[in-house]
Amino acid sequence: MNETTLITGCTSGIGLHLAREFAKHGHPLVLVAPDAMELRALAVDLSTEFGISTTPIAKDLENPDAAEDIYYRLEREGIPVEILVNNAGHGFRGKTWELPIEKDLSIVRLNIEAVLRMTKLFLPLMIARGSGRILNTASVAGFEPGPMLNVYHSSKAFVLSYSEGLAVELEETGVSVTALCPGPTDTDFFPKADLTGATAFQKGNLMAPQDVAEAGYQGVMDGELLVIPGAMNKMLVGARRVLTEHAQAKMNEKMYEEVPPEERTRARGDMENGKEQEQRQELEDKLEKEEARLH
Repeated sequence: MNETTLITGCTSGIGLHLAREFAKHGHPLVLVAPDAMELRALAVDLSTEFGISTTPIAKDLENPDAAEDIYYRLEREGIPVEILVNNAGHGFRGKTWELPIEKDLSIVRLNIEAVLRMTKLFLPLMIARGSGRILNTASVAGFEPGPMLNVYHSSKAFVLSYSEGLAVELEETGVSVTALCPGPTDTDFFPKADLTGATAFQKGNLMAPQDVAEAGYQGVMDGELLVIPGAMNKMLVGARRVLTEHAQAKMNEKMYEEVPPEERTRARGDMENGKEQEQRQELEDKLEKEEARLH
């Protein structure tokens, strides 16, 4: 039987497609997100389409008690977490001295504190069993400074470094850690961070979340430490060897600048919806070929 997988931040974006990817491969799922209605709808959809068991748990991980509530509920119900996917996260654009401290702390609570709390709770059980996997959604942003998204970049640098250090600590335990490091991806991150008009979204190498999720699933199942989807993102990370920190920061600052309205050609969902149509067409073609073979 496939390992039971807990995924946070699973009702949209990369998290949604990670949930679909794990479901497609037969994993029972524990689904965690703040909106109970969205969560229940997703649980029903995945159970119906893929025939897996789903346990939706509506919790806001910015609440410091949320992780323990999740842990003890699963303990009471006898549901083991064999793969932990710390995916929930967000960011806000603005100059460091102009953003309200509440927004900075919100990033820290969700992107850092929730990862720590969930890992601290579920990791000891994995070690005791001698098996388990952790997938942390980091970002290429974690490799370099990011003016105008300073706290977000810093939070992802934490997730990246934390994952790398934890992986060494876990050697010989049977538990692996994978850091998924996507670049710009067509998700709700951009509208929520007020970035749909930014160069990164309008002119960057934008990926579909389905492709990122597929790479993340394959990486965690293969026990890879770092997964950087997309050739361009790999090049950006590699450029750190030749660019100074100041040059990296200035490059990112430009990526977060506004594109004039008349030059904007992308809308949120273009890549994601396009990928869905492509996958649907591939499935239809496959079914037609199978039907023709049978007749």
